[in-house]
Amino acid sequence: MKKIQKSKKGFTLVEMVLVIAIIVILAAVLVLGIGAYLNKAKAAASSVVEHNSSVEYVNSEIDAVL
Repeated sequence: MKKIQKSKKGFTLVEMVLVIAIIVILAAVLVLGIGAYLNKAKAAASSVVEHNSSVEYVNSEIDAVL
């Protein structure tokens, strides 16, 4: 009898599901990291705006006295 050799070509369904699951997990971590970074950037921008407003107010008060 002849033995039939099966050549393994391609990927199994389990392998594909695992790769997709890993990609989804990495994407979720990336999105959460970007979200936290954007929140910190917004807080820093509002802090700069507040600082600039206070400097502008002090300068206008100094100009009014002089």
